Amino acid sequence: MTKCCKSWRFLVEEMNHTVRLTTGEIANLWTQYINDTMAICVLTHSIETTQDQQIKDILQFALQLAESHIGKITAFFNEENFPIPIGFTKADVNLGAPALFTDKFMLAYMLIMGIHGLTGYAGAVSTSVRADQRAYFIQCNIETMELHNKIVELMLEKGIYSKPPRINTPKQVDFVNEQSYLTGWFGKKRPLNAMEISGISYNMQKTVAKIVLEIAFAQTCQSKELRQYFQRGKEICKREFETLSSILTKDDLTSPASWVSELTDSTIPPFSDKLMLSHIVILISAGVGYFGAGLSVSQRRDLALQYTILMADIGRYAEDGAQLLIKNGWLEQPPLATDRDDLAKK
Repeated sequence: MTKCCKSWRFLVEEMNHTVRLTTGEIANLWTQYINDTMAICVLTHSIETTQDQQIKDILQFALQLAESHIGKITAFFNEENFPIPIGFTKADVNLGAPALFTDKFMLAYMLIMGIHGLTGYAGAVSTSVRADQRAYFIQCNIETMELHNKIVELMLEKGIYSKPPRINTPKQVDFVNEQSYLTGWFGKKRPLNAMEISGISYNMQKTVAKIVLEIAFAQTCQSKELRQYFQRGKEICKREFETLSSILTKDDLTSPASWVSELTDSTIPPFSDKLMLSHIVILISAGVGYFGAGLSVSQRRDLALQYTILMADIGRYAEDGAQLLIKNGWLEQPPLATDRDDLAKK
């Protein structure tokens, strides 16, 4: 390494220790800490119950990543004298509980959670300013891409990867020359384009995973109120799936496979009610964003309307879940800005 490079590296390291974390960086680290402590609970139990060694290897690799993230985030926060979040602990998982999901579903579950991770890490890189934060989240992205690749390869090998629908190759490049391309409420609708099909298909895959989780959590949670909430969520997700599936069916396109049969009959909870409710609220809140992404690439007005309705529906469900978390004292408060009016009163 040249003298110039060494000097620059030293300068960057010094700046990282003197420049405080921005609100974006704090939000990225805090959110990842909460999500990864939850992942550690789910993964440690799944590793105990998974029979397929290839799938167990992937779960162990994911667990190693999550544990390494917790160590690094803790170090970042300690340097800032920032309180370490509680997140989820050993008290939130029962390693002695029987398997709640089959090995195949756990692989499909990891696929969805990996996609969520990749989305979050890409956003974290773009909202980080300090060099150490950018480097950290770029590394998280690289590691998660490796995990994603392992999952997809194994799902393809086992023949359980649900591929998006195929369309025929166009014979030529074409341009839109009629306003009717955007219509969809009345009369004949044009066929779905590739971007619209992709958005619908991937949103359906995430919805299928949520249905299985909500059935499983309703089956094992201790609280009657939470059981009713999960059952309500299952019905909402089923309506979402049916709505999107009907759109694909009208164009003779296939829908993703269901994973509902990949659920055991165990009623012994492997996770705390706090973890199960938090998990669903996090997934549903993220689902609003994924529906928004589907909306952004939809050029038929009827699709835009359907996405808007779905977003409003699950948005209300997510808010009700947050209210339940608050009611039970389970919603850990993210870092807040200083209340200047409150300080002035004191």
